[in-house]
Amino acid sequence: MKAFNTFDTELRRNLLILFTAGLLFWSSMSSLLPTLPLYIDDVGASKQEIGIVMGSFAIGLLLSRPTLGRLADERGRKITLLIGTIVAAIAPFGYLATQSIGLLILVRIFHGISIAAFTTGYSALIADLAPTETRGEIIGYMSLTTPLGLAIGPALGGYIEATSGYGILFLLSAELGFVALLGIVQVTNPPVQAREQTEEKDVYDGLRLRNFWQILASPQVKIPTIVMLLVGLSLGAVHTFVSLFLKSTDVDFNGGLFFTAAAISSFCIRVFAGKASDRFGRGLFITFGIFCYVLALILLWQADSAMFFLLAAIVEGAGGGTLISMMITMMADRSQPQERGQIFAICVAGLDLGIAIAAPLLGTIAELVGYRDMFGYGAAITSVALVVFLTQSSKDLSNSLRFALGRAPDAYALNNLKVRSEEI
Repeated sequence: MKAFNTFDTELRRNLLILFTAGLLFWSSMSSLLPTLPLYIDDVGASKQEIGIVMGSFAIGLLLSRPTLGRLADERGRKITLLIGTIVAAIAPFGYLATQSIGLLILVRIFHGISIAAFTTGYSALIADLAPTETRGEIIGYMSLTTPLGLAIGPALGGYIEATSGYGILFLLSAELGFVALLGIVQVTNPPVQAREQTEEKDVYDGLRLRNFWQILASPQVKIPTIVMLLVGLSLGAVHTFVSLFLKSTDVDFNGGLFFTAAAISSFCIRVFAGKASDRFGRGLFITFGIFCYVLALILLWQADSAMFFLLAAIVEGAGGGTLISMMITMMADRSQPQERGQIFAICVAGLDLGIAIAAPLLGTIAELVGYRDMFGYGAAITSVALVVFLTQSSKDLSNSLRFALGRAPDAYALNNLKVRSEEI
């Protein structure tokens, strides 16, 4: 936390407001994680239809992320944060207003825009503000809003649904989004940094990324995006089906408690992982995060007691706490401010696409083989992500293995490119 003491008063105020708004935003989102699949089930949807409705959330993410990324780069980060919180405050009324599967899909697509906007603006703004030498630490601390929100939201949502019903639950979700909006309004919108006329400009011009397809095709972005896609399949399976899997078993373990345990685990590991990555590199922690997702899915595949489900939640939380925040930090290392929003949007869109595919695809598999074996298939898919990162994360196999195991720096990080250019 020492890094925060070096910031001026206005910057600390902005970070505090951002942190509070992020906490409220994620509490709003996650209050529906264990409850919305049950609501869709109660209105008569099949397993596959539940998967389609839940997965359509990612359609809104995918369709809006590229535009929102450009908007964040061209108009500033605050505009995307405002869009995200406005949608979060409006969308829950859509669930309250309809029980039609078709309309629920449309509401879910609209709701997806909220995370696309908020996470793009939030991540880019924090990366802009954080000094390079403490970037992992600052992003790690500021990303604690996610696990805290994911700890508060599901427990609160599950309690409200059980005691007061779905109507009050959706009103609560909307209210949390509205209060987050009030916070974002007070954030000072810093200008997007212009390209500095320095040697770093000359080094970076050789890698200049000019449009969506060039960014996506570049190896420094393509491989992380593929990894996020494969992990997104697992994340989508867990978030969509774990509550229904628990409901189908005789195990006395609440779906809300699963997400709360995962969030606590995610919080605990983020406290030190960001700072440690500044010293040991991002690759080691990304590898650890992917491995945790594989292990969590294996545990769910074999789960037959509350202890198994609790352990799976803890491991899944550890995976999310390291992988996503470290992937964002790594992409910040590899980008300049004036295109950081687009690069974040494209990389995280891989996760969105994985989640979008996961719900209908694995929902269909669940119809055929059941929820348990579906998680086994998810473990196999995530193992592919681990192999891809171990072998393709740098310029060649040897460097990839060394980077992924924390034995070498990131060859694509801009500060490393500058150092190598000066040596030449």
